[in-house]
Amino acid sequence: MYMDSENENIKYLKLLSRSYPTINSACMEIINLKATLNLPKGTEHFVSDIHGEYEAFNHVLKNASGVIKDYIEEIFGATLMENDKKNLATLIYYPELKLKAVKRNIKDMNDWYKINLFRLVQICKRVCSKYSRSKVRKSLPKEFEYILEELIHEDIDRLHKHEYYSEIINTIVRLDMSDNFIVAISEVIQILAIDHLHVIGDIYDRGDGADKIMDVLSNYHSVDVQWGNHDISWMGAASGSDACICNVIRISARYCNLNTIEEAYGINLVPLATFAMELYSDDECKGFSFDKDKTDITEKELSLIAKMHKAITIMQFKLEAQVIMRNPEFNMQQRILLDKIDYENMTITLDGNTYKLSDTFFPTIDPENPFELTAEEEEVMEKIRYSFINSQRLHNHVRFLLNKGSMHKIFNSNLLLHGCVPLNDDGTMKEVEIDSVKYKGKGLYEKLDSVVRQGYFAPYGSRERQKGLDYMWYLWCGPDSPLYGKNKMTTFERYFIDEPSLHEEVKNPYYELRNSEQKCIEILKEFGLNPANSHIINGHVPVKVVKGESPVKANGKLLVIDGGFAKAYQKVTGIAGYTLIYNSRGLVLASHEPFSSIKEAVEEEKDIISSTTSLEQDSGRKMVSSTDVGSEIKERINDLEELVVAYKSGIIKEKNKGADV
Repeated sequence: MYMDSENENIKYLKLLSRSYPTINSACMEIINLKATLNLPKGTEHFVSDIHGEYEAFNHVLKNASGVIKDYIEEIFGATLMENDKKNLATLIYYPELKLKAVKRNIKDMNDWYKINLFRLVQICKRVCSKYSRSKVRKSLPKEFEYILEELIHEDIDRLHKHEYYSEIINTIVRLDMSDNFIVAISEVIQILAIDHLHVIGDIYDRGDGADKIMDVLSNYHSVDVQWGNHDISWMGAASGSDACICNVIRISARYCNLNTIEEAYGINLVPLATFAMELYSDDECKGFSFDKDKTDITEKELSLIAKMHKAITIMQFKLEAQVIMRNPEFNMQQRILLDKIDYENMTITLDGNTYKLSDTFFPTIDPENPFELTAEEEEVMEKIRYSFINSQRLHNHVRFLLNKGSMHKIFNSNLLLHGCVPLNDDGTMKEVEIDSVKYKGKGLYEKLDSVVRQGYFAPYGSRERQKGLDYMWYLWCGPDSPLYGKNKMTTFERYFIDEPSLHEEVKNPYYELRNSEQKCIEILKEFGLNPANSHIINGHVPVKVVKGESPVKANGKLLVIDGGFAKAYQKVTGIAGYTLIYNSRGLVLASHEPFSSIKEAVEEEKDIISSTTSLEQDSGRKMVSSTDVGSEIKERINDLEELVVAYKSGIIKEKNKGADV
């Protein structure tokens, strides 16, 4: 066994030698990596519950939650007027758009270029100062790599260097390269202002820009995602879950946002529209109307969307009942409701009480077989399912969520999760049965992560795939779903029963017990973390700042960062989103005011107004050596040192320059 292990190690070192073919190359990398360990840790940003609000989210990324404005203030202070600082900030956020606006007002651009190029270089120097030259170089666009390196790493005040430095900028202007250079350096500033981005779930639904957000994230330099229940519903739809397909269409119709499905992902909803127009032609579908202002949609379009909304909702209730009946372990039999309706008197009996239905038109429900789709519904479902399964852009985004995402993540001693760790009333970890085996805590998260991937990757038609698809739906709304965390989702009641008490959804005890420092310590230990220097970072449930609720729980052990990116929540929260910033000096929470528009941001220089609160400050700066990346670097150094020993002992031969490796 020992010899096998030794042989495997030599095989690995031989593979490593392809990248470092000589003693000198391996030693140079060891020196570089050891130096990197002593740099300040990169800045992490945490966002949550974006819910399709593309412009606001994109702006927060571009301004790094106000960090770039802080750099401008730090560098230029009183030497620049406030208006000039705003101009400079907007130029960094939206360089192409700002350049167009400037050119409309300035005839001779040469002086403006020189002044702003100089300022941008100063900011870029500051942003790059905490990174190694190697990392900075990897962030530079190839077109301007040499010039940017010279400008960033040269000291303008050094003797004989001022003229050299100025001539580079003058030449950029003279050769008409200024616009491209400004765009390039602005992007470098944006990239290096945020070293790593964490998205704590719920990218999808409500707003109309989820696909654009996914495009940004798919191309982002360093990112991870913890799935939210809205995300998992879209993942299930792409995988072929009929219940999830109905759910994402229903929510899109509810928020009058079918464009994401039809235009962004190319999914054909004409079969549903045709079906709904025929079945509900004389039905006003009042409970399914969009009751918010949408100036770009006609009354006729709103009426059609309401009919589609009702048609897909009834189909969803039927299909969800089928999922529940074939999965008794979900313990959701009480959510099978269509058979509880008295179709003669149009009432429903729940928990021994009888209620009048607010909508009594059910042309597709057979009282004898209320959970069966009609032949027409089956045909509609088949066509829509085909579109979801074959939407290439949607699958690109779902594959990204699978590759970069997970149920939870541990990163730099922080536990990142969207919803909750299911608990019993007494605070113990709740056991959830999956395939006759009970799981809880970390084990539950890991098992569900595996089941989700099974639902996407297992062969079509297999038991494993069907089980995975059903669990994706369960994660959307199941009572013990870590991504949902309520005893039930009262969708039917909200549509059909005018009784507010029936609309209540009781949260898992976690949401009360997470205020306890001791309970958070127990959860952190369950996930293998040291509570002394760890936190739980949570999304999912909006923080009602307007009512005095704090995002900081359990004496700082738990942080909730759902502050209301979604416009639908902003009246409840009183703000428009949180960003948690974890830099080398500690934790800072930024709260954001609503974002107007990119147009106003460029033309009127209206930035998001953000206020920051320091949560924790380290006595000294946290260095790369004490991060997860630092641990990986240390392992790499150990491997390289073994490679050097192997070279020196003759176990592995150095490769001459140009030799076949």
